[in-house]
Amino acid sequence: MVKAFTLALNQISDRAIVAVLIKSLVITLALCVLLGLAAGFLVDRYVYALGFSATGTIAVVLVVIFGFRLIAIPVIGFFADEIVAAVEARHYPDRAASARKTGVAVSLRLGLMSALRALIFNLLALPLYIILLVTAVGPLALFLLINAILLGRDLGEMVAVRHLDKGQVKQWLSETRGQGLLVGLATTGLFMVPIANILAPIIGAAMATHIFHEAQTRGRMGG
Repeated sequence: MVKAFTLALNQISDRAIVAVLIKSLVITLALCVLLGLAAGFLVDRYVYALGFSATGTIAVVLVVIFGFRLIAIPVIGFFADEIVAAVEARHYPDRAASARKTGVAVSLRLGLMSALRALIFNLLALPLYIILLVTAVGPLALFLLINAILLGRDLGEMVAVRHLDKGQVKQWLSETRGQGLLVGLATTGLFMVPIANILAPIIGAAMATHIFHEAQTRGRMGG
């Protein structure tokens, strides 16, 4: 896990990774701002009109902050093939040669499903978030757990689809839940750190790539 994180961090300056970082960041921030403006408009028009002490400006800020993770992973999912390909080309050239390109349709599906899962599970957990507000770290711990599980799965799938068929992907995700959770925890933690959160999805995708190939290597040696 530490090795995967170190390797991912060391490759962050690669030209291919930087290109994806710039593209994904511009798109993510643009979508966050648009979503925030829409939320601000709705709050000003409906919530404030009902007499609640909320403003559109606050809504914009909250959506941009908390919506970053929700939007960043689907966007990275769209460019995941480029990130994984760059990592494999540098560290696993033999497997890069045999990998299949996911294509736009698959990348878009993975990204949208990731966003949908994050939205649904966090909304379902909203009552618990509210209840845990009476504790000091309860909401934060719950947020970390839920999003670590989701991110670990999503990032792992983005890598596995390049090398395994649909049934094998499901089996691999099931067999590597522990490693996926650790990748998810690290990525979710980075999302909560200012500035580092910009790199979080890139580092997470690169880490998942290393975890996948290390697990595949152990499996082959064990077989």
